[in-house]
Amino acid sequence: MVKVRFLGHAAFEIEGEGKRILIDPFLTGNPNAAAKPEDFDKVDLILVTHAHGDHVGDAVKIAQKTGAKIVAMYDIANYLVENNKGITTIGMNYGPTEVEGVKIIQVPAWHSSSDGKYSIGNACGYIIELEGKKIYHAGDTYVFKDMELFAELYGIDLALLPIGGHFTMGPKEAAKAVELLKPKYVIPMHYGTFPPIARDPEEFKELVGDKAEVIILKPGEVFEL
Repeated sequence: MVKVRFLGHAAFEIEGEGKRILIDPFLTGNPNAAAKPEDFDKVDLILVTHAHGDHVGDAVKIAQKTGAKIVAMYDIANYLVENNKGITTIGMNYGPTEVEGVKIIQVPAWHSSSDGKYSIGNACGYIIELEGKKIYHAGDTYVFKDMELFAELYGIDLALLPIGGHFTMGPKEAAKAVELLKPKYVIPMHYGTFPPIARDPEEFKELVGDKAEVIILKPGEVFEL
């Protein structure tokens, strides 16, 4: 069984096969965060989708404490390891790899990526396989037709999709992404944290209809896959 805990915004904790993975651990400064960086004693991998502060978040702090490896786009991985002591990064690019026994596929996302001043690498999403289940974290992105390839090549059991608009897909676009991805389950994310991305997840659920089962989690809640 794979446990997926929503930590608020686009941050998730995923556990399976004895591994603990964090994705985009934006906790400090996140008004809806369900955890603090110091809450984590054992983390194996931290996946970062792009260089914006609300996605890199506390990745470095948690990695320094736990020894977790940070997986990111090659340019972002180099940037992080050059500017922070005591961390190990694994830089990759779009495509498959295996880290700490976990199969990971880095896939494109349509979004910018910077430290607030300079562009760093490209934005991405991840497809993670644990216990035979495929989990797709879209990162920050707009909907795009190539999402069909993710379904065709890998088969998605659970999709974690942004619905906030303004910076990413809104409910309408995310519902179209569900149609392209064909997941069994979908969890909306990246909404309600700040005023520009205030959205009602029930609107998304209604738009998805019977295309997938929409699981609306409050920060801290867990979905078992």
